[in-house]
Amino acid sequence: MLSPTAVLAPARELRRESRRAAWRWSGPLGVTVLAAVLRLWALGHPAVLMFDETYYVKDAWTLLNLGYEGSWPPKADDAFNAGSVDHFTENAQYIAHPPLGKWLIGLGIAVFGPTNPFGWRISVAVAGVLAVLLLTLIATSLFRSTTMGVLTGGLFAIDGQAIVLSRVSLLDNFVLLFALAGFGAMLLDRRALDARLSAWREDRLASGGSFGWGPPLAWRPWLLAAGLAFGLTCAVKWSGLYYLAAFAVYAVVVEALARRRAGVPRWLPATLLRTAPLAFLWMVPVALATYLTSFAGWFLSSRGYDRNWIDRGGERWTGLLAWVPDAIQNLWHWHATIYAFHTGLSATHPYATPAILWPLLGRPTQIYYRGSGTGENGCQYGYCSEIVWEIANPLLWWAAVAATGYLVYRFARYRAARDGLILVAVAAGYLPWLLYPTRTMFQFYSIVFEPYLLLALVAVLGTLTGHLGTSPFPAERLPVVRRFALVFLVLVVLLSAFFYPEWTGMQTPFWFWQLHVWSYSWV
Repeated sequence: MLSPTAVLAPARELRRESRRAAWRWSGPLGVTVLAAVLRLWALGHPAVLMFDETYYVKDAWTLLNLGYEGSWPPKADDAFNAGSVDHFTENAQYIAHPPLGKWLIGLGIAVFGPTNPFGWRISVAVAGVLAVLLLTLIATSLFRSTTMGVLTGGLFAIDGQAIVLSRVSLLDNFVLLFALAGFGAMLLDRRALDARLSAWREDRLASGGSFGWGPPLAWRPWLLAAGLAFGLTCAVKWSGLYYLAAFAVYAVVVEALARRRAGVPRWLPATLLRTAPLAFLWMVPVALATYLTSFAGWFLSSRGYDRNWIDRGGERWTGLLAWVPDAIQNLWHWHATIYAFHTGLSATHPYATPAILWPLLGRPTQIYYRGSGTGENGCQYGYCSEIVWEIANPLLWWAAVAATGYLVYRFARYRAARDGLILVAVAAGYLPWLLYPTRTMFQFYSIVFEPYLLLALVAVLGTLTGHLGTSPFPAERLPVVRRFALVFLVLVVLLSAFFYPEWTGMQTPFWFWQLHVWSYSWV
């Protein structure tokens, strides 16, 4: 006769599995809702163009009207803020970034109107919310743990830099989102590659067939998806090129190592003669086509910047390139001027920060500031401040940077594939900026690789606490380590709550703002 325990055991297991299934969808949904609340609340405040919104919002509006970026008279911001938005001219404006990000900003303006600050920013906010959801799903897959995925997405949801750049109509959130999508596609490609090589090896061992050059692996849909995602990234900002190049090389290296592990005798020539050309063909043409498609409005117009450069006296190509259409030659000339602009940009700015200082949180950018005396703008204190301050949660940021450094050490020692993938993404987003030490740049450029810093942090936390493999600490110490990790996470949450008013332009007493200034370089 069965005991009561034996009878009830299947029911308990069924309830546990039901709870696990609910957690698999409710966890990601919960952090996504949290991200949406933090980013959409009072999104229209401040109701003025902030920082580089002066370029991108007005460019988006003229793109909707002209198909290209039109020019504006001097001091157009005051009129635009007051609701007078039609002072642009049909003369083309010189711009330094491709148009896709501005087209996306234009979607929000098209829905909510050009006089609504909420409409200026909603597309960027949606991109920020989607980035949190995507990071959660990627981390869940990467760590094979919903809890670790939710933790990663939750940390990104409450971080200040991620919140601010989802509430200001700049381009960097779109770069972040599309690059993250490409990263996810590369993860899935690696998983599919490992599975196919493993199945092929087992088949060869069972049949006694020759290993030869290994399987051709010609069909790589996730590489195609990655090429599309990185093409979209490039169509927002050229920094997407670094991700395309880094992960094209990564695809070749990973397949070479996978072939060697599978026992393929000719793994190196197979990689050089098969994998490298195929990786190029799967990723680069679709990225290029995607990039050029983003200029559709420019191609269809007759007055876009440099659209008629050759007709105005520009030198047409000769020789082997004489067949290239004038429109492409005009676009190439414009791109040459953009490249010269970016490489030579060294204008002074009070919040310019070289890339070498980004890991230290050297000088966060003040996007907006308004001071008010008693009775002014609703101020009920001696003096009030409203600031939109692009500063990451300091404790979270510094811990993530330290964890990334530890991940470098761990990868050098153990060669873990997961660590390598994270580090490639960090390197693609950060290291190229070090090549231009005199160029004007800002701390918020680092938002593009912040998700991978958080992946590094969660990877280290998961390892130290024993949730992602064997902990380096003895079993009797693990409870203490886990309590320390919990205290750290609680402090991160409290610090985000403390900084949130300074991320969103809420009016606070001036002394409250001063409590947040932990370094002279921050102001």
